Amino acid sequence: MTRHHPKRSFASEFGRPPEAVWASPGRVNLIGEHTDYNDGFVLPLALRHRVTASAARNDTGLVRMVSGQRGRPVEAEVTSLVPGGVSGWSSYAAGVLWALQEAGHRVGGVDLLVDGDVPAGAGLSSSAALECAVALAVDDLFGLGIDRPTLARLAQHAENDFVGMPCGLMDQAASLLCTRGHVLFFDTRAGNTEQVPLDLDGAGPGDGLSLLVVDTRTPHRLVDGEYAARRRDCERAAAALGVPALRDVGLDGLDGTLAGLDDDVVRRRARHVVTENARVLDTVELLRAGRTREIGPLLTASHTSLRDDFEVTVPQLDVAVEAALSAGAYGARMTGGGFGGCIIALVESSQTRAVGEAVAEEFRRHGFPAPWSFPTPASPGAEQLDVGG
Repeated sequence: MTRHHPKRSFASEFGRPPEAVWASPGRVNLIGEHTDYNDGFVLPLALRHRVTASAARNDTGLVRMVSGQRGRPVEAEVTSLVPGGVSGWSSYAAGVLWALQEAGHRVGGVDLLVDGDVPAGAGLSSSAALECAVALAVDDLFGLGIDRPTLARLAQHAENDFVGMPCGLMDQAASLLCTRGHVLFFDTRAGNTEQVPLDLDGAGPGDGLSLLVVDTRTPHRLVDGEYAARRRDCERAAAALGVPALRDVGLDGLDGTLAGLDDDVVRRRARHVVTENARVLDTVELLRAGRTREIGPLLTASHTSLRDDFEVTVPQLDVAVEAALSAGAYGARMTGGGFGGCIIALVESSQTRAVGEAVAEEFRRHGFPAPWSFPTPASPGAEQLDVGG
């Protein structure tokens, strides 16, 4: 989402202040890409960039939705929401209300104003941030008492079955469960989470490390079928190997195991998922030991696997990674679903500007639009804000 002025306010749109305001962050995934829908492991952290949802109940039976950035208000009957009945940005908000009702929760009319600064289309999970902010606001308004892990699954249900995007659970879990200074080690099968310190400032000699995010300004397009196709390939591989999910395939003897797959594309998809799960576990062990710099090669190996085996990178992502590495980054990789979006690079804090400029220079040389770079700390997850207009 990109902020513009003059800024809309809840009071100006609905004639009264909101009853509840919640903010939910976007995320970057340190490592563990396309593993969440394979029952695997992921390691996201929350961004400073957030989506807010200001909300108040109404007595009309309608959900009335306004974006701080986009177009006209959208409204629909709460009890008549069906997949496909609402489109565009508002489908993510309406889908949450639909998912809550599908789970048996009673939800009445509600006014919503969503706003924020998570870049849309950059692979930073602006959609999940919107869903989670709305879910928390509605849970608060109607006293539903739903715990955060359950809210994350309901938000995922909204995106999968109302919006039609077959995402895993990582994005919603990250937005709701991440904590400051930590990455979220999330076992998507068991539902277990661990807060693992991401030690950047105290990372040893010098002035510490930074995690640099580079938005390539190449909007990702996942609902066009590429993401769904990768998911189908993984399901085919698991079925052919006789396991519930690729999570269950071990790294030992992997080449021999995968030789049983006749389709080379499916074989490469499976190899990425199995090796990526192993890279997540190795990264967690290094972070637990405070050996943060040593995760760099794992990040780069992840990108190589995503480029060659999973085939979800684009030239802008590959150029950005190579430029960051050439400029001294310890490791770099695309983050998010792919087909555009962002990379992350682990760099010395004193080198963030130089690495960002090196990527920008390579983009100029290739004729790509200028990228946007920013260092990000591991930020807190969703939180309630003071009520205001």
